[in-house]
Amino acid sequence: MKSMTGCGHGECAEDGFKVSVELAAVNRRQAELVVSLPREWEGLEGIIRERIQESIARGRVTVRVFIEVGSSLLGARPRLNLDLARSYASELRSMARELDLAGSLSLDHILRVPGLFEASNELKDHEQIQPVLQKALDQAITALLAMRSREGLHLAEDLSSRVQIMRQSVERIRQQAPKVAENHHKLLLGRIRASGLASVVDDDERILKEIVLFADRSDISEELTRLESHFQQFEDCRQAAGSVGRTLDFLSQEINREINTISSKANDALISREAVNLKAELEKFREQAQNVE
Repeated sequence: MKSMTGCGHGECAEDGFKVSVELAAVNRRQAELVVSLPREWEGLEGIIRERIQESIARGRVTVRVFIEVGSSLLGARPRLNLDLARSYASELRSMARELDLAGSLSLDHILRVPGLFEASNELKDHEQIQPVLQKALDQAITALLAMRSREGLHLAEDLSSRVQIMRQSVERIRQQAPKVAENHHKLLLGRIRASGLASVVDDDERILKEIVLFADRSDISEELTRLESHFQQFEDCRQAAGSVGRTLDFLSQEINREINTISSKANDALISREAVNLKAELEKFREQAQNVE
């Protein structure tokens, strides 16, 4: 069981490159990636996404990549931006004519144009940097997964404590359930006798029929059995190696369904009270389960 939150950092410097990768993950129902790359390296985004998606099933992961290039890999000469020079010269001549200014346009004027010379950072091929990027990215992913696993242990412990409390409530309900029909029988006889019908006896056929119908309507044995099954499924999720967050979401819904049914059938103060306790613990369980990948 892993948490969806965590962070990781990786760095690799070789072959004239230095690549740093930072990963930060937060909760999200689906997998979502946000990749931040220098503009000239945006062609590497697909590689990054593919690698992370192999390891992350849920959560919003923000990826920041920093790349430094050694001078040996840069172009030997600066690149002249001729389009900018032509545009600048044309605009200066137009301004001189418009304002009737004397003087001629010289090379010195053009050389003062900001951005006229651009450093040539173009590399032969993006494949040059891929091995270095891969190493830095793998380091970051390993660190992120380790952190998510550590946090997942704490989540598993907390969820287990919630399930244990719910198991105890279910056990108290199970012990009380057989007494519900008996208590209803006594209550029914007491009400009838209090109304003046003293001739009614315990084994009166009408009374017995009413008790049987009541016992059938208030029977919660199936709901209790399904709850135990759901609790066991949680234990299976706890031992699973893959993503179990969606399964826990589903279990929360199913547990809630059984509790609601028990509450509607209760007809007993103790069972109703335990159903409320179950709902309270389930809400805590559900909130924590939303952090699980």
